Amino acid sequence: MRLAILKTDYVRTEWVQEFGEYPDMFETVFRKCDPSIFFQTFDSQLSEYPVDLDEFDAYLITGSKSSVYDKELWIDKLMEFVRELHAKKKNVIGICFGHQLVAEALGGKVQKSPKGWGVGVHTHSFSEIPKWHDSQSHDFKILVSHQDQIISNPVGMKVLAGSEFCENAVCQLDNHILTFQGHPEFVPDYSREIIGFRKEMIGERVCQVGLDSLSLELDSVRVASWIINFIKN
Repeated sequence: MRLAILKTDYVRTEWVQEFGEYPDMFETVFRKCDPSIFFQTFDSQLSEYPVDLDEFDAYLITGSKSSVYDKELWIDKLMEFVRELHAKKKNVIGICFGHQLVAEALGGKVQKSPKGWGVGVHTHSFSEIPKWHDSQSHDFKILVSHQDQIISNPVGMKVLAGSEFCENAVCQLDNHILTFQGHPEFVPDYSREIIGFRKEMIGERVCQVGLDSLSLELDSVRVASWIINFIKN
C-alpha cells in the first residue's frame, strides 16, 4: 500500500528529536499494523502535491494548529485538492484539522465550539458499525487536541461515532473518504507537552482533566488498523 501524507503543520523544534514530525508519528503507528506500507510526505503549506493521483492508494491529511477557516492560500489550495480527489473517488483520510478540512471543502461547516477545548484522552462511541471495523467494542479511546468542531456535514457524509463533547468524531463519505477528529498518531507524552504549552489558552481546569486522562489505555493501533482496512477494502 502506498500512502501520501499531506503535511499541514510542523512540530515545535524542541520536540522534534523526541517525537519526530507528524508524518513520522503516522509512520510509527501504521507500521505496527502493516510494516510494508510505503509513505511519501507532501508539504501542503508549501503547495507540494503529487503529479499523478494514481500513484498512491490513499491521501492522509494531518492535524494542524491552523483552522480550516483561516484565510490562507495554502488552505484554499488543499481544499481544491480534496475536491479533486473526491471527484475522482480517491481514498482520503482526514485527521483532526484534516477531518475538519474535508468537511469544509465538500460543503460542511466548521467553527470554534462553545464547549471549548478538548484535550487528553476522549472516548468516542460508534452508533453504526462499518464493514472496516473489527466488530469488537463500540467504544474507543483516542488522544484529542482541538477547539474547532464540525457543526454541519457535507451532503452524504455519515457520522459513525461521537461523544457528548464531539458529536462528529468519525465520519465517512461513500467508500473513499474517512475522517477522525482524534489523533491516532499522538502518544501521551506528546499530548502532555502540547497541553502544558497551551495551558493559558486552554484553561487550568480543562488542562488538568486532560493530563489526568493520559494514563488511560489508548486504541491508537486499533484506529490505525481501521484506516488500513478502509483503504484496502
